Amino acid sequence: MTKANRVGELPEVTRYTKYYEHDGMLRAYANRAMLLAMIFGVLAAGSLGFAIYVRVQPPTVIRIDKDGKASVVGGPRGRVPSTFDLSSNPGASSSSGEAPTDLEGRAVVHHFLALYLAYTPDSVGQNLAEALNMMTANLRVYTLEQLRQNDTVGKIKSDHLISQFQIRSIEHVKGTPWTYTVFGVKELHRVKNDTETTDEIIGQYHLRLVETARTETDPSGLLVSEYGEQEMVGEKQAGLVQKSELGSDQP
Repeated sequence: MTKANRVGELPEVTRYTKYYEHDGMLRAYANRAMLLAMIFGVLAAGSLGFAIYVRVQPPTVIRIDKDGKASVVGGPRGRVPSTFDLSSNPGASSSSGEAPTDLEGRAVVHHFLALYLAYTPDSVGQNLAEALNMMTANLRVYTLEQLRQNDTVGKIKSDHLISQFQIRSIEHVKGTPWTYTVFGVKELHRVKNDTETTDEIIGQYHLRLVETARTETDPSGLLVSEYGEQEMVGEKQAGLVQKSELGSDQP
């Protein structure tokens, strides 16, 4: 093969360059690859150093006090301690384990009486179920047995009985823990034989609460352990005398 034929087999660009020019191009590519390798090596070393630095830092410890405020008591070195107000968190007070307040006790009494003494034929089942869940186990069993014996729910539905209850005052009994005396007015509306009768009863109600653990279903940590009622004044607007089937005094 002649020299002319060998030259014709090479790329057109190499026909006009010398051998040392090709060697310079290869060296330039090699230098460029070396520079990129060094840059990537520095980045990898920096990433490894940062990972080691983060790993050796102590864990962050947050303390929450009884008021629902959190403060950082441990963390990375040099960090300024900071505090956070978590009092708006609904679960902050319930998880702190602090004792219930008198305001919470009055709220439990108000909510219990509103469920237990105010109802309609359609809502009596749901209201009584929620009221029973607010009682202790002993009182719940006793009350449920009384309701079954007197067929209270059946009479309310058959007589179309509607009860409305308003609390006049809630007084804490001095010298006794979680004991309250409530004065309220109960109106009973009954429809029987196409005749409506209305009774207005002013009653005195006695309730004693007990403390339990705060839970999602019982955030106040209070349950009703004793309940009794006493009729003080009754006014009959029409019909026969009516007596409430709910809330009789316990023996």
